[in-house]
Amino acid sequence: MKIVVICGAGASSTFVATRMRRAAKTIGFEATFSPSPLASFAEQVGSADAVLAGAHLGGALSAVHAQAREHGVPIAVLPADIAQDREGIRALEIARDLVSRIHDGSTS
Repeated sequence: MKIVVICGAGASSTFVATRMRRAAKTIGFEATFSPSPLASFAEQVGSADAVLAGAHLGGALSAVHAQAREHGVPIAVLPADIAQDREGIRALEIARDLVSRIHDGSTS
């Protein structure tokens, strides 16, 4: 399972992805968490199973949603305060919920 975490320049997505990797390892959740700046997202979305997008992308979120839809990849927008999730637990819970919806077939 590949989960792409997208933000504007790539810094916050790197922090979030790193924290999520640590949290996933702790509970035995197997997935790859790949950070992506907005400029590289189009290149990565096709290989993703799910996408987590930073709320701070603002107006770019509609384009991100459209690109994900084109590839049939479900997407969730992370809360604006996700940077406060120092352990990666909240972000991982969002990712796990998105993944469970993939398996349940309810990815609208």
